[in-house]
Amino acid sequence: MTSSLVHLSRLFRWGVTLARRRALVGIENDPNAPLAVRQFVRLARLATLTGKRGKPDYAGAFRAIGPAAIKLGQSLATRPDLVGEEAANNLLSLQDSLPPVPFAQIRAAIESSFGQPLENLFSEIDPEPVGAASIAQVHRAVTTDGRKVAVKVLRPGIREKFARDIQTYEWAAAHVEAMGGEAARLRPRLTIANFKRWTNSELDLRREAASASELAEQMAGVPGYRIPNVDWDRTNGRVMTVEWIDGIKISRVEELRARGHDLAAISEKLVISFLTQAISTGFFHADMHQGNLFVEDDGTIVAIDFGIMGRIDRRARQWLAEILYGLTTGNYQRVAEIHFEAQYVPSYHSVGEFATALRAVGEPMRGKPVKELSVGQMLDGLFAITRDFDMQTQPHLLLLQKTMVMVEGIATQLNPDINMWDTAAPYVREWIRDELGPEAALADRLKQDTETLLRLPGLIRRVEEMFPPKGGAPEPPPLPEIVLFTDKREGRGVLGYVLAAVLGGGAVWGALAAGWIG
Repeated sequence: MTSSLVHLSRLFRWGVTLARRRALVGIENDPNAPLAVRQFVRLARLATLTGKRGKPDYAGAFRAIGPAAIKLGQSLATRPDLVGEEAANNLLSLQDSLPPVPFAQIRAAIESSFGQPLENLFSEIDPEPVGAASIAQVHRAVTTDGRKVAVKVLRPGIREKFARDIQTYEWAAAHVEAMGGEAARLRPRLTIANFKRWTNSELDLRREAASASELAEQMAGVPGYRIPNVDWDRTNGRVMTVEWIDGIKISRVEELRARGHDLAAISEKLVISFLTQAISTGFFHADMHQGNLFVEDDGTIVAIDFGIMGRIDRRARQWLAEILYGLTTGNYQRVAEIHFEAQYVPSYHSVGEFATALRAVGEPMRGKPVKELSVGQMLDGLFAITRDFDMQTQPHLLLLQKTMVMVEGIATQLNPDINMWDTAAPYVREWIRDELGPEAALADRLKQDTETLLRLPGLIRRVEEMFPPKGGAPEPPPLPEIVLFTDKREGRGVLGYVLAAVLGGGAVWGALAAGWIG
């Protein structure tokens, strides 16, 4: 187990890097931050002889620390309640890119993971990567049977590096949360636990391939959106091979326009595909930034990179749909009730007061020009009222919030006049009708009751095993109750009986010696 001294040494080293870029000034000035944390970050800043004045560079600081910090920074971009609005907005620009690993190491990694020469798998492979991120890099290749593919390979030693850094994140989060107050409400330990789960999935490329396969099945019926095919024969824990995508990055708006694409249609298609994943299936691509989306010649959107995926259970999806629809229609009372039903807000608060707080967030956006409406703005407003109503962080919704902001940003870039609310409302309304309407309620009740009836035989069998039927032998007669020698209910155990016997024997011997007993 790593010692506390090692964790403190790492934290101070990282703190100095952050302090040099003034990335800790916000924490140092935050009255809600625990005193010990503020003292630590002040010490780190003073050690670098850095003043408080100047523009902080959060993204640059996390990039300088290393791969695990880059991923952590991207996760914290979804937490304006934790890191502040300025830091969250800056971290959204954090690009996950690093200098590539020399191809000789990549070749060795592929050959050792498959246990055979590279030439047995690929007839050719470009030694220059098309992308190099913090966890892996991607090379263009051609299989031995002539198919164009993209080969993703983990950086050598990256798993061990992440494991070391995450141990320190866990250690720090546990100590901060133990300070109580605002630190406990924000649940940093749970945030790091979710971060660890996400990165562990990214560090096993078989799981990423499985996620791609699962998402492809779920989105098969959605026109204009698809997932690349996985080459399972050339995929393992450290290497993943998928079909090569010939398309234009969705960020290249002018190139898309020059090719004659309908940008408004692509923008709407992107929003609907995200809503389908998040609300209909409960399994969504949670890293939909511009570098992971391509547009093919026929206008089909193709997603890549499935290391970070999100899941939401059916009940939470129903709450989410009702919250979105309530905010779009101004039904703040219902949105407030859902927060209490989901136990996001403690029951000792007033539903009416919370509805009023939500109105303060929603109403300023109503009636504004389309270009001024923003999901990100709405989320920032919601975060602002969480402290007043003792709302704990809901880590299962963090990825969703992050992805919503990403999708809105891309959709707005494609079509500045798009209104996420107007685009989402018909879809959400239809889903609510299908999932929460009378027919759906009746179908759910029939399904639950049928499942209950089918479980009855098994329940009866388990009861009979616990209380078996009487056999053919006659019942035994009643037996007298005997107090056992070792029965502690009588106020003494074995030791008490032994002591009583010794004392009794001694008394008898003394009486004989004195002549009292003849």
